[in-house]
Amino acid sequence: MALKRMDNVGIVVEDLTEAIDFFSELGLELEGRATVEGEWAGRVTGLGDQHVEIAMMRTPDGHSRLELSRFLAPPVVADHRNAPVNALGYLRVMFTVDDIDDTLERLRVRGAQLVGEVVEYKDVYRLCYIRGPEGLLIGLAQELS
Repeated sequence: MALKRMDNVGIVVEDLTEAIDFFSELGLELEGRATVEGEWAGRVTGLGDQHVEIAMMRTPDGHSRLELSRFLAPPVVADHRNAPVNALGYLRVMFTVDDIDDTLERLRVRGAQLVGEVVEYKDVYRLCYIRGPEGLLIGLAQELS
């Protein structure tokens, strides 16, 4: 059997509404919001009895999703939001945008901070990393074709 697709990337946050607002401003669309709890969910995650609020956000092309989760129970046990870009584990999620300067301007209003600087890669992309809500590391890419 072959891999069919990647369904989503999951990010745990403290403030679900703030994260939804931020990623909506970036251009993702809220697909739905729900509560996940019960014995079946705990069997999947290995956390036992859990209670989680989730929001599924979809890219405009409909091919990618971002699942934002806020754990009510059990409590969060680790915090990797401010890890440097060379830390082990999941690093960041990257989005392609039409205009990186306009995107940065809009996201700064929602608290985004540029990590380094906007750089050009071989006349193909303009790229940067930002810290979004709760210090989440997010990459932005603008194609220069």
